[in-house]
Amino acid sequence: MTEQEQLFKRLNERFVRAFATYRLLEDYDYVLIGLSGGKDSLLLTELLARRARILHPRFRVEAVHVRMENIRYETSADYLQQFCSSLDVPLHLVTTRFETLQPAATADVRCAAAPQQSYPQKAKPPCFLCSWHRRKQLFNLAQQLGCNKIALGHHRDDIIHTTLMNLTYQGRFGTMPALLRMRKMPLAIIRPLCLIDEADIRRYAELSGYQKLVKLCPHEHDTNRTAIADLYNRIEQMNPEARYSIWRALEQEGKLTEEY
Repeated sequence: MTEQEQLFKRLNERFVRAFATYRLLEDYDYVLIGLSGGKDSLLLTELLARRARILHPRFRVEAVHVRMENIRYETSADYLQQFCSSLDVPLHLVTTRFETLQPAATADVRCAAAPQQSYPQKAKPPCFLCSWHRRKQLFNLAQQLGCNKIALGHHRDDIIHTTLMNLTYQGRFGTMPALLRMRKMPLAIIRPLCLIDEADIRRYAELSGYQKLVKLCPHEHDTNRTAIADLYNRIEQMNPEARYSIWRALEQEGKLTEEY
């Protein structure tokens, strides 16, 4: 086997283990993928598309790429269409926008889930607004299509970083769960890459020739995630098993399958 084939085998095994462990996929699911165009969402699309062909479980999959009209952070639409067509995955392209000074609905880092309808007085930072409006389009399309699940490309490092962010900035122990069931609508958010490490995804993307995002967002350095990622790297230098310890703690406290 080539390095690419060996790596795909490992990625797919962890993908299958994730949906078996957290019951992410079931027969007759209709899944909408949030396809940002980055390496994580491209891998997610590939894994779900290949799994859908096996017919166990039986599920349908489509993808949506949401573009922000006033934020230049995008992948070639032609490339995404070609990528999805090669996998027999229907692709929807949606364009929206937001004003940087407008307030946005409250949502926590645990899930950044369904957009709420009430708005607080305090304005939110641009990265929050961009994410919130993209997620809103995702939920709207999922309901229009009749999907019962939305798949997002967060990997294990993303989930652990979010845990550290919540501990550091919000004073609570929580994260983005692998499975988040919505109480107010017939939808669930799933994260099938939750047992996969970012380093493996990065290497597979290189070997597979995934096209990189055109990163021109003027706000991409305004978040705390870079600092948290640096902190996490230092923690792993102290204890290379830290990621597994944090993951066990999340499992023991029931933070990886939740309702919202």
